[in-house]
Amino acid sequence: MNRLACLVGAMTAMLAGCASVGPDYKLPDEAMVNDSRANGAFVDTDASAVDGSHTARDDWWKLYDDPVLDGLVSQALSANIALRAADANLRRAYTALDIADDEGGFSSEASASVSRAQISAESLLHTEKLPVYNLAVGGVQASYEFDLFGKLRRGAEAASADAEAVKAARDLVRITVAARTAESYIGMCDASHDIDVAERTVGIQEGAANVAQRMFAAGLGNKLDVTRAATQVDLARAALPPLRKRRDSAEYALAALLGHTPGDIPDAAKSCHRAPTIDKPIPVGDGMALLRRRPDIRAAERRLAAATARIGVAIGDMYPTVSLGAGLGTNGLMDDYAKAPAHYWSLGPLISWSIPDHSSKLRVQLARDGADVALANLDETVLQALKETQTALSTYTHALDREDTLRQAFDEATTASAQARELYRNGRTPYLSALDAERSRVAAEAALTDAESSVSESRVRLFLALGGGWQ
Repeated sequence: MNRLACLVGAMTAMLAGCASVGPDYKLPDEAMVNDSRANGAFVDTDASAVDGSHTARDDWWKLYDDPVLDGLVSQALSANIALRAADANLRRAYTALDIADDEGGFSSEASASVSRAQISAESLLHTEKLPVYNLAVGGVQASYEFDLFGKLRRGAEAASADAEAVKAARDLVRITVAARTAESYIGMCDASHDIDVAERTVGIQEGAANVAQRMFAAGLGNKLDVTRAATQVDLARAALPPLRKRRDSAEYALAALLGHTPGDIPDAAKSCHRAPTIDKPIPVGDGMALLRRRPDIRAAERRLAAATARIGVAIGDMYPTVSLGAGLGTNGLMDDYAKAPAHYWSLGPLISWSIPDHSSKLRVQLARDGADVALANLDETVLQALKETQTALSTYTHALDREDTLRQAFDEATTASAQARELYRNGRTPYLSALDAERSRVAAEAALTDAESSVSESRVRLFLALGGGWQ
């Protein structure tokens, strides 16, 4: 017993005196995420359409103040198929983490067998045949593996970081689902409005064609005017199929995001003919807030942590594995199975060591190279996030400028059309002049609706780039 106590005490002292091999993880100072320029204010955030002094909202879709949109996003976040797969992938990552946490430590095994056998006499240098025996074997073995050099701890660290990276990837799916849902719904609304404008254009062109035909019949016009008017009608009608296709595509995309078959969407969404908008500046924050919020950056950083931990795993493979084992059981004739002479027991340490060779050193270098790759990927992800956000900001502000200009043009065309109608009623201008003014107004309206659609699309993409919606 004294010898056993000394053995256990010595191994405990060894365990207490050893630290984990490999580098402890620390985000490198030279990482792009630490760059002061990356953490600064965005370019051109002094525009009236954005607010750089306040951080972007997590529930950004509520800025639209549209109950239909709120309901669609909520439904998508609970029923989307891609998100369901991401949740399952996260559960799998956590299971892998549990397995890594359970590595080492205690393990046990039990075995039992019964057989009727005859032992070879020749193997025992006997000349006479040995009798047939009924044999019984059974026992229990237990062992405890000591993580003296921290290899198992590094493996658990890597698994934990992997799970956190998978969670970040799942958060990215949530952001994408919310943004795509808003984009599809708003796209449906914009397409329906564009169809309304295009149908009014068709009506106006048909009216002009009728006037041209009547004037030609009365001898006041010519065939060229009739042909031109018919051409304008056909061109106006040709604009409708692409718009209807755009609306159908948005509707089918929305149904898929909701986990439904094509066309199976709420009636409230189908009846939308005017997209919701936001009349106040959008809070965008700064680079620091963005880098903390974007899940893809968080995932890349966690992959760097996992790669760093795997350096320790590779180094740990070069060290011995030490365990303490114990076993007891019986091995003998069936008739003597329960008797003391058939019993056995054992207790003692086991040291196994694959002596390091050149391949072992290469595996360590491979792990270090993997960490370098992960750091480069993190830097690339940071730059890509900044580029996407800055591009989305620029696109949004310029789209607003274009919308403002076209709105002014539409207002002017509306005024001109009203003036032309008044002149026509007073007999001071021919009907075709008034009709041309109305066609100009409808053309300006079509250009304005296209600009409004661009603003709607760029606004949602800005929210997507800002990375909100996963919390």
